[in-house]
Amino acid sequence: MGNEGIIDALSPVLERLKTLDLSEPGAAKETLDMEFPLHTDFGEKLKALADQGLSEGWLCGKEAGDSRFSRVAKPEAGKGYSIDAVMLWGDGPWHKHTKGEVNCLIALDGEPSFCGFKEGWAVFAPGSQHVPSVKGGKMIIFYMLPDGAVEWKKA
Repeated sequence: MGNEGIIDALSPVLERLKTLDLSEPGAAKETLDMEFPLHTDFGEKLKALADQGLSEGWLCGKEAGDSRFSRVAKPEAGKGYSIDAVMLWGDGPWHKHTKGEVNCLIALDGEPSFCGFKEGWAVFAPGSQHVPSVKGGKMIIFYMLPDGAVEWKKA
């Protein structure tokens, strides 16, 4: 099934993102938590696909620092959003969300939090920037970027 299964599972979210205002990240997170809670069939299916992908090696096959990662979909396949997966247990690279970022956070080990957010959703406004960080365990994060727009720190 591979990436296609993840794209299919996230399809209703990608449709919803077309009308969600990322410039109001708190309200957008609240909407996603309410409409796509991870303790439902939606979340269970996504977690099962993530577990399968990790165990079979087609998801998060590249490694750097405290992370493993992979591309799930380019914006053309993701209804205008790129979809990437990262398994994170520390700090990732600084980046700027030029058009915003939507994160689906799935706990894998321990009691992890991603930039202070527990399992569920995290939304960052257009123009925001951060060093993504997971404390207290390990998470897999599916992050979606409008038009795939992101600015990475230059080495």
